[in-house]
Amino acid sequence: MSAEPKYKTAFACAPLVYVNGDYVAAQDAKISIFDRGFLFADGVYEVTAVISGQLIDYAPHIERLKRSLRELGMDMPCSDDELEKIHRSLIEKNGIDEGLVYLQVTRGSENGRNFPFPAGAKPSLVLFAQSTELSEDPKAETGVALASVPDIRWERRDIKSVALLAQVLAKQEAKSRGAFEAVMTQDGYVTEGGSSSLGFVKADGTIVLRPFSNAILPSITRQAVTKLADQTGVAIEERLFTLDELMGASEVFMASATALVMPVVKIDDQRIGGGQPGPVVRKLRALYFEMADQQAREQSDAWS
Repeated sequence: MSAEPKYKTAFACAPLVYVNGDYVAAQDAKISIFDRGFLFADGVYEVTAVISGQLIDYAPHIERLKRSLRELGMDMPCSDDELEKIHRSLIEKNGIDEGLVYLQVTRGSENGRNFPFPAGAKPSLVLFAQSTELSEDPKAETGVALASVPDIRWERRDIKSVALLAQVLAKQEAKSRGAFEAVMTQDGYVTEGGSSSLGFVKADGTIVLRPFSNAILPSITRQAVTKLADQTGVAIEERLFTLDELMGASEVFMASATALVMPVVKIDDQRIGGGQPGPVVRKLRALYFEMADQQAREQSDAWS
């Protein structure tokens, strides 16, 4: 019998969404059955955290979006200014104080199903917002558990593709084992989480992270955390590391736009450190929220 998952998700889509130029009720939103995102997973996405009604690390998220689009030979669906206005309109129209905005761009649709790129297809743009607790997430107080799974994804993980079936299977496996997140491994080394970046703290306080490459996504939240750690004098070491190293670390954390900085206290039923969130990860989470609050204040002043 599988373990009963103890971690619950609390994401609920806000009632108003954006689909190709229109704000519509979520239940009325429609996309063509010939859209290449539906037929081929021919698209990319981004998720931006919202704190105090403002977008956190928005600019680097959009730069990563542009990179993903370039790697797939796709065009931006609208101007930078228009895209930011859509994000902010969704937050305002839905009254989102804390949560996230999901953005998806696909290559568009044609009348049929053909593998080569369609000539002249217009990219499809969809966004929606969700409310969820970020700053007061109770999981940050207790820490979360990970379950190890093999990494079976394609070789261009640096592209934030909507082709997420391997991650779905990984996270479902983790859930069935009572864990919050998967830790994926390949060729003897940890790659990343099912939908997060992973790092650990050595006994001397050094933070160890896998170098960015085609093997992992260039996590925006991880980049912010790395900058904060560097500013406070915490040493950063980028190299490959094994699951055994991760499980033997004094502290482990995951980073993502939905979990932000989340302490990990167990991997495959083995306790990490003292089995509770450690001081380095707690400090990094606190620093992240200080940074986010500063960004939110600056945006509020700029957009008021």
